[in-house]
Amino acid sequence: MPRRPASDTMVVCASHSPGMLRDATEEHGAHFRAGIDEARRRVTAFEPDLVVFFGSDHRRAFVDSVPAVALMLAADGLGDLGSPTGSYDVPAEIAEPLAASLLAQGFDVTVVRKVALDHGFGQTYGHLIGDLPTVPVIPIYLNCATPPLASPGRAYALGRQVGEELSGLGKRVLYVGSGGLSHSPPSLEAAAAGLSDEERLAVNEAGRAAAREKIVPDWDQAFLARIAEDPESLATFTDADIIPAGVGAHEVRTWIAAVAAGATPMETVAYEPVPEWITGMGVATTPTGATSAPLPSPSQIEQVQP
Repeated sequence: MPRRPASDTMVVCASHSPGMLRDATEEHGAHFRAGIDEARRRVTAFEPDLVVFFGSDHRRAFVDSVPAVALMLAADGLGDLGSPTGSYDVPAEIAEPLAASLLAQGFDVTVVRKVALDHGFGQTYGHLIGDLPTVPVIPIYLNCATPPLASPGRAYALGRQVGEELSGLGKRVLYVGSGGLSHSPPSLEAAAAGLSDEERLAVNEAGRAAAREKIVPDWDQAFLARIAEDPESLATFTDADIIPAGVGAHEVRTWIAAVAAGATPMETVAYEPVPEWITGMGVATTPTGATSAPLPSPSQIEQVQP
């Protein structure tokens, strides 16, 4: 990547899962939880002035009209599954020129002036930053759920352009990608848009046992290795590369955009397949050079748990 990451740029990519929020007693996913806590510590130390958040939607905000890419000029937290409520602090003086510039560069970005964003944004925002509004954020939606989808390579190109546009901003910018890794939620497999939350829950409950078996750790590990060792290869990533990891893995488009925006290799903070959440859960950040002790592995955690 020709543009080197600067000290005023950070990238965090993290999985989200409704199962994590339903696991109120924190019985599962201890390794991932430790990883997301470590990522939050790194974000706190970075002290971002602005967050550019690449997220997805689970057929709540965009149902009848589904853009491939949308940039929000104002947004609220939907509060589903325990995700934050309130209003995102979207800086119009940055977001509007960014949208105009992306359009001028040939990216057909839909400009959204008000929308409620579900846990595809809110869960990871809450984990990394806290309550709304806290830090100014530009939410950028990528369609990862309702075919036809723009290509993963297009997500990479979009992220690179966003990073270039904001590189001279003079602010500490945190790029976030939220979603993935391998998973196949039954409600997405059904390709049924417009479900209520009650209907969605019923579909997912009926297919949960089968979905537990659809995590693909080998695919997840290979993807994490790719963003660490060869991030520029994401420019040629395709749907065919993603399909083996399940329909929910299309959310890695958000990771691809964030990594491209930050123009930096990543390091894996934690990875854990969590069948109870039907998802391969991962978190990766820009290398920090920190000398803190590595997180315990899932097997180590199991050995010390009562």
